[in-house]
Amino acid sequence: MAKRIITINRMYGSNGRKLGQALAQELGIHYYDRELIDLASERKGIPYEELVKVDEKRASQWRYPVENSTQMQPQFRFHPMNDMLFHTESEIIRNLAEKEDCIIIGRCANHILRGQCLSVLIHAPFEFRVKTVAERTILDEKSAYNQVKKIDKERRSYYEYFTDEKWLSVNQYDLCMDSSRFTVEQIVGMLKNLYETL
Repeated sequence: MAKRIITINRMYGSNGRKLGQALAQELGIHYYDRELIDLASERKGIPYEELVKVDEKRASQWRYPVENSTQMQPQFRFHPMNDMLFHTESEIIRNLAEKEDCIIIGRCANHILRGQCLSVLIHAPFEFRVKTVAERTILDEKSAYNQVKKIDKERRSYYEYFTDEKWLSVNQYDLCMDSSRFTVEQIVGMLKNLYETL
């Protein structure tokens, strides 16, 4: 029996992670977000703290992304840690899709599992996202504004670098949802209904 996978890409501050967690709890299935970094850390023997630095970021051509002592180990010297993490997470995502129903957040999972998943994009107006980030962090509104712009830029660059596709193109997704228009419960209910028809 084919496994039922939901991938969720999200604009920063749109509550995509929160929605994914709530949906996984409602469905009783696993949720993978930073858990993928844990799995990659175990597989490659690289500290989690180093991998977090390059998670969902494309490599800079000007500098190493992590401490030189780690990056300069023979197995990583000629390949940015960002690339190694992406390829390792891609393998993990494919393996998970063969084994279990689950929800996967970000990491180009919709592209990696194209045709094998329900691909969802969670978005929201910029002002809504700034307000959300300010409310859930200690950032003032100006800092939240800058943070939203920065993280969106990083996610766009990461996605487009590794997929050669446009991050926010509707062609990348089966479903695009504006999280400012619905409650968490409403979105979870809609996605649950779709999951049950897969």
